[in-house]
Amino acid sequence: MAVAEKQPVTITGAGPLSGVLSGLLTWIDQRFPLVSSWQEHLAGYYAPKNFNFWYYFGSLALLVLVMQIVTGIFLTMFYKPDAAQAFASVEYIMRDVWGGWIIRYMHSTGASAFFICVYLHMFRGLLYGSYRKPRELIWIVGMLIFLCLMAEAFFGYLLPWGQMSYWGAQVIVNLFDAIPLIGPTLAVWIRGDYVVSDATLNRFFAFHVIAIPLVLLGLVAAHILALHEVGSNNPDGVEIKDKKDAAGRPLDGIPFHPYYTVKDTLGAAVFLSVFSICIFFLPEMGGYFLEYNNFIPADPLRTPAHIAPLWYFTPYYSILRATTETFMWVLGAGVIGMVALIVLSVGNNLVRLAAVATGAALLVGFYVLDPKVWGVVLMGVAVLIFVPLPWLDQSPVKSIRYKGPIFRSALAVFVTAFVVLGYLGTQPVTDTGTLISQVCTALYFLFFLVMPWYSAMDKCKPVPERVTW
Repeated sequence: MAVAEKQPVTITGAGPLSGVLSGLLTWIDQRFPLVSSWQEHLAGYYAPKNFNFWYYFGSLALLVLVMQIVTGIFLTMFYKPDAAQAFASVEYIMRDVWGGWIIRYMHSTGASAFFICVYLHMFRGLLYGSYRKPRELIWIVGMLIFLCLMAEAFFGYLLPWGQMSYWGAQVIVNLFDAIPLIGPTLAVWIRGDYVVSDATLNRFFAFHVIAIPLVLLGLVAAHILALHEVGSNNPDGVEIKDKKDAAGRPLDGIPFHPYYTVKDTLGAAVFLSVFSICIFFLPEMGGYFLEYNNFIPADPLRTPAHIAPLWYFTPYYSILRATTETFMWVLGAGVIGMVALIVLSVGNNLVRLAAVATGAALLVGFYVLDPKVWGVVLMGVAVLIFVPLPWLDQSPVKSIRYKGPIFRSALAVFVTAFVVLGYLGTQPVTDTGTLISQVCTALYFLFFLVMPWYSAMDKCKPVPERVTW
């Protein structure tokens, strides 16, 4: 049986160098899918024509990722992952390396910018149902990217070897010590020692510079490929592939290039303008991007008065601090309520039995295990609970434009609770702050746990057949 050979692609153009370029590109394309990849993912990829402001942040997150990798490479040329020299090497970069200060500030400010873009990108997904069928895998891969980004930020946080870096890492790693049975061993394995030391710094450097970035790049590539396989969502939640012209092009789509490359270029220009203002005038952002204690060398014998992670971790840190002995009674009541709701509303006996068994196991665990353990569990669940979102949302429509008042109110409450938790995580512990954190923690989890019921009963508007402007 004869095997069909790949047909040569001839690339034409105009100008004095057109013949040379055409021949070179044709030679490359016969050996590497250059032109076909360009057509599939840019010039020939049709995106919905009604993208709005919220669709900037995916491309901006990719821009910041590239910037972090490039600046990180330059920083590793001068940084020394040694407990005795790490802080001094950062100061050397800031004071003696030509352009070192701006590279360091680009990297430190870029970490916060990355999380801002990712959080807003996730919020857009919540707004327009970008996690719904057929984009479940895109959402799951996106959440894996988010987890890798949190790990990358955590490992990189220790590297300046300042006071807050050292003690923040000490506190976070000690959380793993609370895990029953394996906790103490796991904490020692993560640190590489019984305390945060030179061994910890070296392994965190290896994870931050090599291991996590490799995984992150692979996940980003998978995220983009999966997106281009099923197509982009849009503010109406209408599948543009359902309506095509005679040539097979979506009627409500436009080529990504040049239309959205120009649009994203404008967004990148505005973003870089704001980013530059932060670098030159507000690199510490009042202590939110770079804490003042981190300009002091790490001292294992002197603990800062108030230890808190950077702002992008503080919502989950607040959930950890909100989990007290009193709050365990609230959790117990919540578990009983959820089990009762499932038993009364679900007809499947197997699901009912699983709910009762899980609820009973949780209630026993609440009584047996220390609240600190459950604080760590809730902090992890608060991140992972985004993963099953495609199956929790039972609304007949995707976009918030056509969802009813219940979902809109629930999303507003969730965002408010998240912001409040983030702020309280930066503040010292008080009785009032703890109470507010507990209320916001309950609202945070209720948004997801009760979603199958309130999203199904919400009164939605009819969705148009074609996208709107």
